[in-house]
Formats: sequence, structure tokens, C-alpha cells
Amino acid sequence: MSRSSRTILLALLVLVSLPVFALAMPQANLKNPAALKEQAPATFKALFETSAGNFVVEVHRDWAPNGADRFYNLVKNGFFDNCRFFRVVPNFMVQFGINGDPTVQSAWRDANITDDPVKEGNKRGNVTFAQAPAPNSRSTQIFINFADNGFLDSQRFASFGRVVTGMDVVNKIYSGYGEQPNQGSIQMEGNAYLQKAFPKLDYIKKATVQ
Repeated sequence: MSRSSRTILLALLVLVSLPVFALAMPQANLKNPAALKEQAPATFKALFETSAGNFVVEVHRDWAPNGADRFYNLVKNGFFDNCRFFRVVPNFMVQFGINGDPTVQSAWRDANITDDPVKEGNKRGNVTFAQAPAPNSRSTQIFINFADNGFLDSQRFASFGRVVTGMDVVNKIYSGYGEQPNQGSIQMEGNAYLQKAFPKLDYIKKATVQ
């Protein structure tokens, strides 16, 4: 093989390998929460492409800085891709944010963020981190308010953004299973559990910062 032929072949191999590398990098980052600490812009939008259609979340960092930063890093690094909407309660909320890969989710189990003061309440369309009763327990789970849920405001639930496009899509997310999916089983078995036991769940195909 001539030198020029070898050069062309090498260039082609590099080009072919680049997409694989680009796809692998976010997954590697997802298993190291400590590396995903980028500060979010003052405002930004995130596009969610889902099995029910698309919707857009507009984030305001001044509403809840810690929540906005965590959400920004999760979206930017592909955490929500292929995540199921596993808890859907009509007239209340739709919840998501347990990664479909248990090895990824386990890395985030104790990667909590500090509470934000509640500046913006849980109005219809507002987006908020779920949390445990203990303070500073927010990690990766998110919910979108179907209704004005002001009673959550006194319970440390600080909204960080709102759905500005596609709330009609959010309203269509499959709710037939209600609260049946077991969160412990999702944590341990991921999408394999949900696909087998709750195959009709809608899911996020891809979430990206716009």
C-alpha cells in the first residue's frame, strides 16, 4: 500500500471513530456526578423530545440556582435520554428522572444538592425537583405541575423553570399506571423493569440545551 493510500485510510478510520467517541463521552461523565458542576446560564431553554411529542422548559437560574445548575448539567450530559415518565397523577404532576441504566443511577443516589429558598411557586407548568422529607435531598428526579400546587411551596419545593411550549404534550403523557411503578425497582433494574411491567409508559427520547 502506498503512503498516500495509508494516509487516506487513516483519515477515514479517524472520521468513522469520532461519532462513537462523541456518544461515549456523556455516558462516562454520567457516572461521575462530581465532574458535572458547570454553572447554568442566567436563563436557558431545554428541548424534550418524547414519545408523546415535544415540549420546552425555560429555566430561570435566579428562581433556584442550585436546582437550575443541576438540571443544566443533567440535560447537557444526556442524563434524561430514554428516561420514563414513571409517576403520572392527573391534576397533580408528572415525575421523571431515574436513569434507565442502574449503574448510572447508583452513582447519583447520594449526589444531593443544597435546598434553594422557594422564590417561584408550584404553578401549573412549573418544573421542580422532587425530594425526600429530609433537607438537602434533591438529586435527579423532576416533576412538572399539572395544576397550581401551591401547598408544595411551604414544603421546600422550589421551582426552577416552566414549560413554555408544549404543555398540551405534557398533558398527554400516559397516566394509566398512576403511581404503580415501584421507585426502588426502577433504581435497581432500570428500564428493563419498566418495559416489562409498564410497557405503555411514555419516555424522553432526547433532552438538549437549546
